Amino acid sequence: MALEAGFTTPDPEEAAVKAAAVRRARESWFLVDDAKFAKIYPAVITDLHGGAILTNRCPNPKYKQQTFVKGDRSMIYTVTFNPAIDYVVRLDAPLEVGEVNRAKGEDCVLGGKGINVSGVLAQLGCESVALGFVAGETGAWLERGLAAQGLKTDFVHLENGMTRINVKIKAGQETELNGAGPAIPESALQQLEAQLDKLAEGDILILAGSIPASLPQSVYERLLARLQGRGVRAVVDATRDLLVNVLPYHPFLIKPNNHELGEIVGKVLTTDAEIVAAARTLQEKGARNVLVSMAGDGALLLDEQGQVHRIGCPKGQGGQQCGCRRQHGGRFCGRISAKPQLRAGAASGHRLRQRNGFQPWACHKGKDRRAAGAAFDTP
Repeated sequence: MALEAGFTTPDPEEAAVKAAAVRRARESWFLVDDAKFAKIYPAVITDLHGGAILTNRCPNPKYKQQTFVKGDRSMIYTVTFNPAIDYVVRLDAPLEVGEVNRAKGEDCVLGGKGINVSGVLAQLGCESVALGFVAGETGAWLERGLAAQGLKTDFVHLENGMTRINVKIKAGQETELNGAGPAIPESALQQLEAQLDKLAEGDILILAGSIPASLPQSVYERLLARLQGRGVRAVVDATRDLLVNVLPYHPFLIKPNNHELGEIVGKVLTTDAEIVAAARTLQEKGARNVLVSMAGDGALLLDEQGQVHRIGCPKGQGGQQCGCRRQHGGRFCGRISAKPQLRAGAASGHRLRQRNGFQPWACHKGKDRRAAGAAFDTP
């Protein structure tokens, strides 16, 4: 296995069989002991982006992006500064402002962008810890609800205020009324920093969503500056200045959608070529990988080797809210391998939209929906 040659073997027949399996599999893993790195054989199975590497040791950091070391105990942490309970109300008639409206049904969905990512990871069988801030009885309810769904949390508990409730009214068109959430004092932010100080090399930190008004808008920069040089891979899912200002800290992955990317570069992006050019602009400013979600049009990934990966979205309903786009980032972080997880992210986002915007991890337990895969041992 080598950067320039990909996955290879001495036996052409073996290469043909494995190449066919890779083409048919949604996800491929290659078992490679450390002595096989940088070795090249005549028969090519697939290029290096055709699968993830499972090994006893990664001898070259150039391969680290696609490598999982057996025994590696790295952890994924998500941070949600302003979690929420979404109270979703469904009407069978248009909403009449100023009148009494009768609901035909309602649901409560626990979330916030980082929590949504943790939910996607749980669906994939990947362990994560959800960090952030909760307050009051609504915060306690949210915490209990996430625990009941099998999610690990380690929230900072605020003394004052309450975790917000967002009201989503579905009456043909969707109307949203989002709560403000509790004020977060400096002492609570320092508690979060103390938690992040425990992160180890190889851990992944996902910062997702907006910053509450009670905190400085530079808080993402503050956290990433604190983690610099420690080998923690940072993922940032934010908009405009929040995203642009973290680029000097070289985040492992950023995930704007195509509209947010257009706002950053100051133009409407209508073609893949324009999206790629805009993504390269952010990469030149410091981002290692740029993942652009495009709702019903799928997603586009510009990886740190400069290669572009494009995947469409399965046909079905689109345009729903409540965390659909988090599927792409969660899939990518669950396994750092571009092509298989980009495809799986589009598929899982599609499944989420088909469920009217509710997280599958919140109400569809018991069925393993992870992508089928293929695993190979290299010669």
